[in-house]
Amino acid sequence: MDTIFTGAAHEVTTAAAKGIFRQAIRHIRYVIFYQKFVAEFEKEKKKLNIERTSVQEDVAFALANLENIKTNVQEWRHKVDEIFTEEAKKVNDLEVKAKTKCFFGLCPNIKSRYQLSKKAEEDAANFKKLIDDGRFERVGCPYVAEPIIHTDFETFQSREEVFHDIMELLKDATTSMIGVYGMAGVGKSWLVNEVERQLREVKLFDSVVTVTVRQNADIKEIQNQIAYSLRLELEENSPYVRARKLYERLKNEKNVLIILDDLWKKLDLEEVGIPFGSQYKGCKILLTSRYQNVLNNGEDATKTFAIGDLDGEEAWEFFKKMAGDIVESDEELRSTAIEVAKKCARLPLALATVARALRNKPLFFWRDALQQLQRPCLEKSSDDISAEVYKAIKYSIDHLSSEDLKQIFLLCSLLRRDTRIEDLLRYALALGLINGANSMKAARDRLLKMLSTLKESCLLLDSKSSNKEYFDVHDLTYIVAKSIASKDNQVLALTEEDKDEDEDVVTDWRTGESMKECNKVILRDPSINELPDQLNSPQLFLFLLLSKDLSLTLPDNFFKEAKNLKVLGLTCMHFSPLPSSIGLLTSLSTLCLDHCNLGDNLTIIGALKSLNVLSLAGSDIKIVPKEIGHLLKLKLLDVSGCTKLKTISADVLPSLSKLEELYMGGTSIQWGQPNASLAELNTLSHLSTLEVQIPNAKAAPEDFFQKLQKLERYKICIGKEWERFGNYQYSRTLKLRLNTSIDDLDHGIKKLAKRTQDLQLDELKGVKIALEELTDEERLLHLQNLHIQNGLDIESIINDRNQFPQLQSLTLEGLPQLVSFCSQDKIDGTSLPQRELPLFGEKISFPSLEKLRLSSLNVTRIWHNQLPNVSFCTHEKLTTLKIDGCGNIKYLLSFSMAKYLDHLKYFEITACNILREIIFSENIIEEESQAATVLSLFPQLKSLELKDLPHLSGFCSNSQNKVIEFPFLKSMTIYNCPILEGFICRYTSEGNRRISSHGDLFDNKVG
Repeated sequence: MDTIFTGAAHEVTTAAAKGIFRQAIRHIRYVIFYQKFVAEFEKEKKKLNIERTSVQEDVAFALANLENIKTNVQEWRHKVDEIFTEEAKKVNDLEVKAKTKCFFGLCPNIKSRYQLSKKAEEDAANFKKLIDDGRFERVGCPYVAEPIIHTDFETFQSREEVFHDIMELLKDATTSMIGVYGMAGVGKSWLVNEVERQLREVKLFDSVVTVTVRQNADIKEIQNQIAYSLRLELEENSPYVRARKLYERLKNEKNVLIILDDLWKKLDLEEVGIPFGSQYKGCKILLTSRYQNVLNNGEDATKTFAIGDLDGEEAWEFFKKMAGDIVESDEELRSTAIEVAKKCARLPLALATVARALRNKPLFFWRDALQQLQRPCLEKSSDDISAEVYKAIKYSIDHLSSEDLKQIFLLCSLLRRDTRIEDLLRYALALGLINGANSMKAARDRLLKMLSTLKESCLLLDSKSSNKEYFDVHDLTYIVAKSIASKDNQVLALTEEDKDEDEDVVTDWRTGESMKECNKVILRDPSINELPDQLNSPQLFLFLLLSKDLSLTLPDNFFKEAKNLKVLGLTCMHFSPLPSSIGLLTSLSTLCLDHCNLGDNLTIIGALKSLNVLSLAGSDIKIVPKEIGHLLKLKLLDVSGCTKLKTISADVLPSLSKLEELYMGGTSIQWGQPNASLAELNTLSHLSTLEVQIPNAKAAPEDFFQKLQKLERYKICIGKEWERFGNYQYSRTLKLRLNTSIDDLDHGIKKLAKRTQDLQLDELKGVKIALEELTDEERLLHLQNLHIQNGLDIESIINDRNQFPQLQSLTLEGLPQLVSFCSQDKIDGTSLPQRELPLFGEKISFPSLEKLRLSSLNVTRIWHNQLPNVSFCTHEKLTTLKIDGCGNIKYLLSFSMAKYLDHLKYFEITACNILREIIFSENIIEEESQAATVLSLFPQLKSLELKDLPHLSGFCSNSQNKVIEFPFLKSMTIYNCPILEGFICRYTSEGNRRISSHGDLFDNKVG
C-alpha cells in the first residue's frame, strides 16, 4: 500500500515539476526572445493596417453612395483606431525601456523586456482577431432615397376631418386597408402626400413605401419600387418568384405602410406580392383612386373616404391667396374675380393655375379671362377631365408670357414624368426653343428661369423622386397639353400609360398617312414589339424612343424619309451596327443614344456634321473613334458612365474646337500615347464644363491644371476612383485621393481647390495641417462642402482662424491625430494638454454651417465650454449634428454652448464609448435660467438618436432641478445604452411622436 501511495505522489510531483518547468521556460522566453515578440507584433500590426485601410476605402465608397454604415463596422473601426493610438504607443514605450540597461549599463532590463513581450504577444493576438473580424462582406446598407415631400400643403377645413380620420385609422391595429377617392385634380395625392409627410416625421411606421400606379399598372415596376424602398434585392424574372419573395418580406415586417396612389382599376395585390387582410397586422395599405368601386369592390378597403370639390368659401379664399391682393383692390375687379373662380369648378388644380395666370393683373385681364372661360369647350378630348377644368388649364397655358415659354411647357408635358432637366435642355436647344443664348451656360440659365416660371404658374411640378434635377406634370395638365400639342396631328406622344393606343400607332405607321404631317414623336416605354421598316414623316423634327427593351431594334432604312430631324433620342436599345439611315440625318443637332448597346462601330456618327450635342452616356462603347473629330460644331459631348470606355482616339478632342461641355465621369479612359492625352483638353478654348477622372495627377503635363482655371463648372476626381460619378448639388467639385500632401500638388490644383464649392480629401499622407497650402494666402470663400477623411497624421485642418463664409456642410472622419480645427488654437491654449483642447476654438467662424458630422476622431472636446456671444453665434444655423465613433469624449455640450444651437433639428450620437452625458453644467448658470424652471434648449429639435453608448448615464446634468423642453421633438431612438437611467426633458409638442427605447428612462422631469 505504501508503495502505491509513494508512486502516485511521485507522479504528481513529476507532473507538477514539468508544468512549472514549462511555465518557467515560457517566462524566460519573454525575456530572451523579446525582439521576436515585437517582430510578430509589428507583422500583425502591418496586416491589420492593410485591413483597416481596405475597410476605410469600403466605408468611403459606401458613404459616397449615401449608404448607412453598419453598427458592427463602426465598432470595429473604433476598436482598431483605439488599439493603434493607445496600445501601439504602450508597446513602443515598453520597447524603449527594454533597450535600456540596469546597473550602469551592465545588465539588460529584464522587467521591461518581460513586460514588452507579454504586451506584444497579447496585442498581436488581438490584431489577429481584429483582422478576422474585419473581413466584412458589406460595410453599409444600401441607400434608399427618401421621396421629396412638399411642405406647401394647403389646409382646407373640409378636408381636415378626413385627414384626421385617416391618421387615426392608421394607428388602429384592426385596420388593414384604407381608400381615398375623388375626381382628378381634387387633391387626393396632395392629401396623401401630407399624410406621408407627417407619418415620416412622427415615425409611426418603420417603413412608408409610396408607389404611383397609374392607368396601366406595371406589376414588375410596382414590385421594383417596393423592393427598393425595403432594400430588398429582387432580381428574379419569374413573376411568381418575385411576388412570393416580396410577400414573405412584407409578411415579416412588423410595421410597414404601402401607399398605392392613382389606381385606375383593380390591382391584384397577390400578383404583386402584397399581403393584405386582418391577419397581416404588420402591413397596412393606403389607396387612392378616381373611382369608388375600385376601392370598395376591387380592393375591399376597410374604410373609404370621398374627397369632393371645395366649398364655395374655401375655393374663393384659396383663389385669393393664389391671385394676390389685387382681387380686393376694387369692387368691380373683386366681383369679376369671384365669377372667374366659379368657372374653375372648385378644384384646387384649376383654381391655382388660373389664379396664378392672373396674379396681380389689371381689371381688363380678368374680364377677358371670364369671357374665355364662359365660352363652350369644343376641344376637350378626354372623359377624364371636365369642360370647366379643361378651359381653366388651357387658359393658363394660353396666357403664358411668351411663345417660347409655352413651347417649353408643351415639350415638358409631352415628356411627362420624371424627365431630367439636362435632357430637356439638349432637346430644347436643337428645336430652337431657347433663343438669344450664345452659350450652353446661358441656355441652361434661361431654361432654369423658364421652369421656375412654370412652377410658379402651377403648371409644372417638382419630381416626386429625391432628385431635384427632374420635373413632373400633373395628369390633368398633361391631358390638356397633349390635346393642344396634338392639334392637326402634329404631335404623337405616348407614355407607358397610353398602351391601349400603341397598336393603333403601329397601324398608322404602316399606312403612313397620319404620320406625314407629324413634327414630333415621343414614345416612352411603348409596348411595341416591332417598328415599321421606314418612318414616313418628312416634317419630323423630334423623335424620341425612350425604351427599356433592349430587344427592340431599328430597321436599317427607318430614318430614310425623316431627313429634317433635329433631335433623335434612343435609350436602352441594341444596335449592331447603327442603322445606316442615321447617316442621312444631316440636319440633326442633338443625338442621344444613352444606355444603348452600340458595339464598336460609331464611325457613321462622324457624318452628322450639324451635331451640337452628342450623348452616349451609360452605353457600352469601348472607344471614341477618330471620326467623332469630324463634328466641328459639337458643343456638348457626354460619355459619362461608359464604364467600358478606355480609349479616346488621338487628336479627336482638339478637333472639337467649339466644345463647351465634356462629361467623362465614371469611365476607364487611359490617357497618353497612342491615345488622347490630357494635354488635348487644354486646347479646347471654349470649354466651360468638365467632368473627368485622373488616376495620377503627376502624369498630367505641366500647367495642365493651371489652364483649367477658366472652367465655370467641373467635377474633377484625382486619384484612384472614389465612387461612381452621379448627380451632385454643387457646380464645382474637386475630389483628391492623394497618398501624399497637398504641398506636393500642382499649383493649378491648389487654385482649383480655392475656387471649388465641394472639396473632398482622402488619404493625405505626412500632413499635419490639412489645408495649410490652401489657406495661407486667401480664404476659401466659395467652399460649401468640406469632407476630409483617412488622414492618419493630420493634427489640424487650417493654420489660422480662417473664416468659411459659405460652408454649409463639414465632415471630418478617420483623423485619429486631430487635435484642433485651427493650429493657432494649440498655441493659444498651451496651458491645456493638447488632448484637452476643444476641436473648435472660440474664434472659428462658420456663419452658414448647417450640417456637421464627426466620425472616428480622438478629440476629448468638440467645443469650448463657455463661448462668448460674439463667437459661437457663427454656428447658429446648424440643423444637423452627427457624432460617431469619437471614443474619448465624456461630455459633449455645455449648457452655455448648447443654447446657441437654436436651429438644430437632427441630433445623432453613435458609438462614443466613454460618453457619459450629452449636456453638462459648467457651474455657470445664466441669469435667465436661474429664475426659470424650464430650459428651452434645441427649440426646433425633431429627431434624436442615441445608439451604442455603453457609458451614457443621462442626457443632461440636473441643473438645479430644471426641466429641458423639446417643443417640436417628433422622434427619439435609444439603442444599446445599457446604463442610461434618467432622461431629464420635457415634451410640449402636440400630436403624434414615436419614442423607441428600452428601460425606465423618464423620471418626473419628463413632461
